[in-house]
Amino acid sequence: MTSSPTQSLEDRVRSVVARHADDRGALLPILHSLMEDLGHIDPAVIPILADELNLSRADVHGVVTFYHDFRQSAPGRTTVRICRAEACQAVGAAELVERARNRLGVGLGETTPDGAITLEQVFCLGNCATGPSVQVGDRLYGRVAPQQLDRLLGVST
Repeated sequence: MTSSPTQSLEDRVRSVVARHADDRGALLPILHSLMEDLGHIDPAVIPILADELNLSRADVHGVVTFYHDFRQSAPGRTTVRICRAEACQAVGAAELVERARNRLGVGLGETTPDGAITLEQVFCLGNCATGPSVQVGDRLYGRVAPQQLDRLLGVST
């Protein structure tokens, strides 16, 4: 979706909805399009989507909050994802999560105050044989040790 900087959020949302007007079950494709365009699902779009799709606000909010792929605030410049699936948990993922939370000073799903890093958990990065796995931006790392995580986060010990 291309939009001009002066186009209002409501106009942008209604434009996406119009593109999916003939789709059955259009809410998910619309939400994916909004994520692509805005980087997040601003809570202000929920009543607009509810109105446009003849859904309750609770229905739209439920979908947005149920699926991990839909974030409600703008992400940091870099997203760090730590795998929490069983294979990675068995080889130290919980320790990595705690270390990242302590080093960055944010919880899972939060962004550092300077907007540099958003910390997320995922439940499989498809790198099970080389866990624990961490994804920094688009780059995947396996067998991540705590000290290596510090380097990936750009923090000193």
